[in-house]
Amino acid sequence: MDTPLESRHHRLDTAIAYIARIFDMSGTPAPGFSDGVRGAGGWRLRDAAAMRQDRGVSNHPPAAVPDTLFADADDEARWRARFTAARVSLPNWARDAPDRNIYISNVSGVFEVYAWDRATDTHRQVTDRPNGTYNSTITPDGQHVWWFADSDGDELGSWVSEPFAGRPADKQPVAAVPGTVPGYPAGLGVGRDVVAVGVSNDDGTTIFVAKAGAPAEVVYRDEHDGGVAALSRDETLLAIEHSEHGDNRHPALRVLAVADGSTVAEKWDGKGKGLDAVGFSPVAGDQRLLVRHERRGREELLIWDLARDTEVELTIDLPGELAADWYPDGRALIVVHTHEARNTLHRYDLGSGTLTRLDTPQGTVGSADVRPDHTVEYSWSNAARPGVVRALFTDGTERVLLEPPGHKAPPSIELSDVFVPSEGGQVHALYARPANAPDGPLPTVFTLHGGPHSHDEDRFSAYRAVWLDAGFAVVHVNYRGSSGYGSQWRDAIEGRPGLTELADVAAVHAWAVEKQLADPAKCVVNGASWGGYLSLLALGTQPTLWAAGVAGVPVADYLAAYEDEMEPLRAFDRALFGGSPDEVPDRYVECSPITYVDRVRVPVLVVAGENDPRCPIRQIDNYLDKLAERDSPYEVYRYDAGHGSLVVAETIKQTAIEVDFTRRALGR
Repeated sequence: MDTPLESRHHRLDTAIAYIARIFDMSGTPAPGFSDGVRGAGGWRLRDAAAMRQDRGVSNHPPAAVPDTLFADADDEARWRARFTAARVSLPNWARDAPDRNIYISNVSGVFEVYAWDRATDTHRQVTDRPNGTYNSTITPDGQHVWWFADSDGDELGSWVSEPFAGRPADKQPVAAVPGTVPGYPAGLGVGRDVVAVGVSNDDGTTIFVAKAGAPAEVVYRDEHDGGVAALSRDETLLAIEHSEHGDNRHPALRVLAVADGSTVAEKWDGKGKGLDAVGFSPVAGDQRLLVRHERRGREELLIWDLARDTEVELTIDLPGELAADWYPDGRALIVVHTHEARNTLHRYDLGSGTLTRLDTPQGTVGSADVRPDHTVEYSWSNAARPGVVRALFTDGTERVLLEPPGHKAPPSIELSDVFVPSEGGQVHALYARPANAPDGPLPTVFTLHGGPHSHDEDRFSAYRAVWLDAGFAVVHVNYRGSSGYGSQWRDAIEGRPGLTELADVAAVHAWAVEKQLADPAKCVVNGASWGGYLSLLALGTQPTLWAAGVAGVPVADYLAAYEDEMEPLRAFDRALFGGSPDEVPDRYVECSPITYVDRVRVPVLVVAGENDPRCPIRQIDNYLDKLAERDSPYEVYRYDAGHGSLVVAETIKQTAIEVDFTRRALGR
């Protein structure tokens, strides 16, 4: 469980969200978080090349790039230090050689893959690419590191492999699984003799299986979204998630025989109820599969025994939602409990049903895993304290596991909670005031998370901290559509996305003004990905609430976005809207920011990636062209990468642009 502890399919979340979660930081306002597995795949292969050919020269006013944000040198150094401080992810170790590990770090200035030999305490940078690398794994024997090779952040590519100890300088990594085809990653299962690779493209989902080093063969192909979920320990069974029923937001499960690809078992909980296969038992010959379900309206756990064709729902008496993975002996689970934007860790004994809370501080657990000796390793932070990777030993003692070199990130300010009544129920919001701020209302940034099925948490954010340093209050809104608050809350946006969330944002805005947190004349709406979409939509549908808007990598023209995006993402939109634009055109028009562009009254900043396969550049240009026709005040920053950046300097640049733009828009 060394990836972020949530796997429901997200529309827009990607590498940057993954980085934000596992490192407990934010740079450019990223989409919420995703595990970066199935949700990362599927845009049309022709679009990646077409985007490069169709760029042209933008005539839109470029955003100013400030040299500094603060006149005081210490203040300037402090905010930059939060971004440049080296971070490490939770290590992922080789199953059969646990001293061999890989992790992600920004120590070079770019998030890349590193190898760590615990026996000798030696570290090696594996990847070194201009736009960074994050999607990686290590083979069970610890002999090879695999990483996903795309181009310029476009997410299109293939898995490659190199020795754990490194390759000669004049040699390139080799294809990890010969016989597969390039595409977008749709899950991966790596055993000693069997490898399963999911590939997504314009034709749908293809799953390849390679045995004993032979070329890969196709075991599954379908036009609908799907992917590899889990490979059994004995490498005889392969669990896949699929959406052949037409709803990739609520997937079903199928288990295939590795030997011939035949179906062994199926599980689907019906309309509006998804299933996530977490993993098979780590014990050889044990065919129990851990599954997350939502049969009672929240994320819970069950164990599906394929050998006996039985299942057991686990009754764990905790509020909120649950994620889990196996202890190495298969007798217990490590459970991550999410409730009101914070996490706790627990050990659940499968034999006795005993739940034991593990001693972790209040805040957010980004990821967790259990070593062979039952040491629990986890990444953690809260709003005030930067992220750290810790080891919790069986005797109750603990220590910092990895100390990256260089300076430490300066701390920030704690978040407070509020529950605000809205038309759909109580909206949970998190907020912070700057240190030593005067009494009374302040200029306030409402930062809207991406996803949409994600949520803001009590975790460290370098991005939030710079706004606080600049004198802004910051408000996060876990609007309807957010995960972490039950299935009904998450799915409440179906049929009317965007506008539903903004009703909750408006309720929190009203609360913030009433309580004199926010100056009503200086409220800014801000977000990226789905949050960027909401920001543009808010500027047009709630023009009296906002003094400025910042939208990073947004959906700006939903009809054009639908045309240019991949089929699995289109499938997500069909599930969300209740049909395609041909079937329910009025809904797409009603929920598209470009519909309301004539109502935008205030300055707008748009940040866009030239190679973004999730929110393609054409539909953003359509929106900007409309602003230009109206002679509206707006600025644009375009960068040469995809749906966000893994380069620290680029993140700092974008952050400075956003804060500087907002200050100028508010006359500060």
